[in-house]
Amino acid sequence: MKQRKIATLNSIAQSGLDLFGDNYSLTDDLSVADAWLVRSANLLDKELPPSLRAIARAGAGVNNIPIPRCSEEGIVVFNTPGANANAVAELVTAAMILSARNLIGGINWVRGLEKGDDIAARIEKGKSNFQGTELRGKKLGVIGLGAIGYRVANAGIGLGMEVYGYDPMITPQFAWQLSRSVQHVNDLPAMLQQVDFLTIHVPLTDATKKMIGKAELDLMKDGAILLNFARDELVDEQAVGQALDSGKLRCYTVDFANPLNVTFRNTIITPHLGASTAESEENCAQMAVRQLRDYLNLGTIENSVNFPAASLGQLNCQTRVVMLHRNVPNVISRATSLFGEAGFNIDHMVSTSRGNYACALFDLNDPMRRDFALQLSEADDILKIRVIQHDSAADPNA
Repeated sequence: MKQRKIATLNSIAQSGLDLFGDNYSLTDDLSVADAWLVRSANLLDKELPPSLRAIARAGAGVNNIPIPRCSEEGIVVFNTPGANANAVAELVTAAMILSARNLIGGINWVRGLEKGDDIAARIEKGKSNFQGTELRGKKLGVIGLGAIGYRVANAGIGLGMEVYGYDPMITPQFAWQLSRSVQHVNDLPAMLQQVDFLTIHVPLTDATKKMIGKAELDLMKDGAILLNFARDELVDEQAVGQALDSGKLRCYTVDFANPLNVTFRNTIITPHLGASTAESEENCAQMAVRQLRDYLNLGTIENSVNFPAASLGQLNCQTRVVMLHRNVPNVISRATSLFGEAGFNIDHMVSTSRGNYACALFDLNDPMRRDFALQLSEADDILKIRVIQHDSAADPNA
């Protein structure tokens, strides 16, 4: 059985690494690893060695990984959506309370007072400067009702808030878990005009970049609170700074410090703590390892950011062939013709695609000849061929 090598580029929770099993070993040599496990390490300029089959990010964001290069070299990139969702949702809930009650301002004021026997009296006299508002009865707008957003919306309901959710692409999985008390809206501008708190939970894409800008902020109530625990670039922070100065926004709470927002008044900035819990790190590590293990052992793809989901289940045949290719016409027909010409009978197969890339899995009852695997890998638009034998040992040359 082939010993698979895994390189970790950041500290990964041991509870995740323990899931690999006996035919895996850790290595510090990136050039010989079958897969890389990463959290925040910057891979954008790293060389991608021929041995590399997959990269797993123990977290959701993958802006530290060269996705286009990986796709063209047939390297499947996984992330772990939802593994840190509870941690982020709890932090957002805490941030709403912090910002509504001006707790950080009050704490810092007390810490800065000159010490003396009369400190209690001085605090009692000055505490009115930090009067806040309660959450009960306030209106909360949630943009994005995925793994984190639906939890925040449900928490708002639990706190007695009137909650509005905006997500034109909500999936059945999360729709079923959303409280029936959450009001699902399709008109974002109308929602912005009503809410006292606005929180954003969508991925950063070209379509969502700066989705909250001056026009959107102008629609909001005077003194509203904006929370951003998704990505700082989802909002136009120049416009946010102006809204804070004018009083349009009472507070901006963000989990991503940058040279601009650290200069803002009435801003609470946390040091990217969204997923920083022991439970979250373990959940992300375990999910990332399971996905790598299933791909290396079975060719199963789940939660990839660059290739479609694909599975033929457990390997009950002699050989499974994993074919990663560009999503263009005739690739599958050419491949199956090559199988037939070489005398291979395909017992089962599945073909899936997403965007520019696709994956096909073939189960055969015969061992794969190395010369045929090489012939298949050299066909037009095929990016990578992997051969997995029944004992879960891949041909190291395939």
